[in-house]
Amino acid sequence: MNKPNTNLNDDFDFGFSAVDENELDSIKELEAKAQSLAQKAAVNEQLGAAVNEKLKKMYNMIVPLLDNLAKDPDKSYIYWPDRQKKLAQFKQKLKDVIDT
Repeated sequence: MNKPNTNLNDDFDFGFSAVDENELDSIKELEAKAQSLAQKAAVNEQLGAAVNEKLKKMYNMIVPLLDNLAKDPDKSYIYWPDRQKKLAQFKQKLKDVIDT
């Protein structure tokens, strides 16, 4: 036969307290608000991560362009055949990153 647990302190309160109906409604309302805020925070965290990923992609796309433009600063001209076509393609890539 198992012995009952006698390790309880004399002032052990079992972890509950009495409340009236108004207090219980207030507690339920606060718990619902807390749950709603936690869900919103999770969504915001996911959105923030997605935005951060898009910014990293855009940065990694733009830096090579800037590096190429910075090459040979002592030369007066930049030779850039099909510039309009390549810039249009680059703009489309940027748009694709933003829209995803």
